[in-house]
Amino acid sequence: MRACIPLALAVLCGLAWAGKMESYASRCNEKFNRDAACQCDCWCPWHGDCCEDYKHLCTEDHKESEPFPQPEEKTEEALASNLYSAPTSCQGRCYEAFDKHQQCHCNAHCQEFGNCCKDFESLCSDQGFSYSSDAITKEEIQSISEKIYRADTNKAQKEDIILNRQNCISPSETRDQVDHCPKPLFTYVNEKLFSKPTYAAFINLLNNYQRATGHGEHFSAQQLAEQDAFLREIMKTAVMKELYSFLHYQNRYSSEQEFVDDLKNMWFGLYSRGKEEGDSSGFEHVFSGEVKKGKVTGFHNWIRFYLQEKEGLVDYYSHILDGPWDSYPDVLAMQFTWDGYYKEVGSAFIGSSPEFEFALYSLCFIARPGKVCQLSLGGYPLAIRTYTWDNSTYGNGKKYIATAYIVSST
Repeated sequence: MRACIPLALAVLCGLAWAGKMESYASRCNEKFNRDAACQCDCWCPWHGDCCEDYKHLCTEDHKESEPFPQPEEKTEEALASNLYSAPTSCQGRCYEAFDKHQQCHCNAHCQEFGNCCKDFESLCSDQGFSYSSDAITKEEIQSISEKIYRADTNKAQKEDIILNRQNCISPSETRDQVDHCPKPLFTYVNEKLFSKPTYAAFINLLNNYQRATGHGEHFSAQQLAEQDAFLREIMKTAVMKELYSFLHYQNRYSSEQEFVDDLKNMWFGLYSRGKEEGDSSGFEHVFSGEVKKGKVTGFHNWIRFYLQEKEGLVDYYSHILDGPWDSYPDVLAMQFTWDGYYKEVGSAFIGSSPEFEFALYSLCFIARPGKVCQLSLGGYPLAIRTYTWDNSTYGNGKKYIATAYIVSST
């Protein structure tokens, strides 16, 4: 369901429905309709398909309304990213999409157009990508995301989760840090889900991290084994088999072992967000969550949210957006505190399996590193934004995942 920001329902909402039907104020807060020429639901600002008068008729703060707030890491990681330290080199840039602002390129077609960086062949030739083939297209990404969506047989069923969404607020209210929801978000979760192999392996990883950046992570032999166990379990699933088959067909990986090794490096490899060496990783940031400068960063996982809420450490404040799906997985963009630290906008899948999230974030990072990645899930559009960590690399200049999350604008 698509719950929405508080609406000032009023007069007309503009022409829609393929330009033939008039849209009335009652269209505000409607569900997404793929046959309509424009939309009047609360997700349209995310996808840029609002009717012209949506802002005037369907939002409370239309006078000088602010753009949808971005998760903190978008600004934070953008500052850290700072594009490339060596824009005339392919160091860490192999596979990237074409960017007209770059002085030279490292993509699949640069040899054809004669605009490759000088070190393209030496740095990119051994990274498992066939430069004679086409780059991964938007249509291919949407097709594989639908296959992954259908393959997620470990997802929660409707009866497995009962949510109490309570109050939906406008984007301009998110900075107020007001608790609009006196009750927890999760009324009920069928914890039998957590006994499934991928869920159990995932949950084992969540307490292996210090949430405050600036404190180095030091893994025991058991904790390192838990990383391998998680990767081993998810690779048994239809979701990850679909993803690997797709990337293998695209000549990104020559073997499943190469794929798994790369996943381990990009997700679990340590780098430094703070002053101490090796204090963060993509997995810690996205799935477990971190605290930096008194604010929650990352923390985009429903299982982590539920377990921390159950312990009394997470306090659900409100939401600004709720996805269009009538079954799980769904999407929610929330405000909450984590042990007293505030998260202004935290988007997360709800009811998805660990392998589903891991697969989609990995797909987007591999196919659209550092960019917006347009997906299709159950016929509905969704975009994921990834950021690369550019201050250190692994292998032959490959980049770690800095963050990945469901975006609030495209």
